[in-house]
Amino acid sequence: MSLNNKTLFITGASRGIGLAIALRAARDGANIAVVAKTAAPHPKLEGTIHTAAAEIEQAGGKALPLVCDIRFEEQVADAVEKTVARFGGIDICVNNASAIQLTGTLATDMKRFDLMHQINTRGTYLVSRTCIPHLKRAGNPHVLMLSPPLDMNPRWFAGHPAYTMAKYGMSMCVLGMAAEFAGDGIAFNALWPRTGVATAAIRHALAGAEGMKHCRTPNILADAAYLIFNKMAKDFTGHFLIDDTFLTENGVTDLDRYRVDPTKDLMPDFFVPDDMPPPAGVSLKALS
Repeated sequence: MSLNNKTLFITGASRGIGLAIALRAARDGANIAVVAKTAAPHPKLEGTIHTAAAEIEQAGGKALPLVCDIRFEEQVADAVEKTVARFGGIDICVNNASAIQLTGTLATDMKRFDLMHQINTRGTYLVSRTCIPHLKRAGNPHVLMLSPPLDMNPRWFAGHPAYTMAKYGMSMCVLGMAAEFAGDGIAFNALWPRTGVATAAIRHALAGAEGMKHCRTPNILADAAYLIFNKMAKDFTGHFLIDDTFLTENGVTDLDRYRVDPTKDLMPDFFVPDDMPPPAGVSLKALS
């Protein structure tokens, strides 16, 4: 398995899960378009497209930092055009960029509603749509959404319907596009974490520094994504994957290495259906 000389177009790649996926691919010598809004240091968030690019180069890859707000069609088109001009094409598209606000209907104003839908659902649709003509020319083209299984249990909607709709919109792109482009051999899959992942969203929007200790690292998703990208696209599409289950199905036996703090119970993530339990032998409890 190798992603050597493959070109990945990754949204939200300046930090967190997007950067982890980029760094895993970079170890093979991949080309990475680092697509994100953060060009200058943010007062609360670590990382910019330039610091991410430097890390990617140090890991062994080639990086193209691109300032891009995926809400705007002309910016996405420009970023894709620059990626193709620099690297000669696009082999893999990763829709990682996302906005979150876990509030109920009356507490979610329309500005925030629009932001989540413009980035999550519309942004994923737009980025995928813009990359597809180039993916059609790739040898083993993959599109990956960092989005959940489509479980219609009301408990996933009741506390934050706006966010759930926006996130499920990304998964509906997988459902539709996997079928639409099956004849072109382009794989569309979704990947979702069983537990919280130690990212800025956890620290600042959800659970703070203490919550980070109850998470797995972004590397669990990076390793899962790497295995997905090395599957034959024409034979592996339309899947809604949970990270630890997919890894164990592909021979990864040590999942505890992804724990931030082994002495803490792992925090379950949203949207994991009851009929998708942890793999045999995998516990979310603290290690004794």
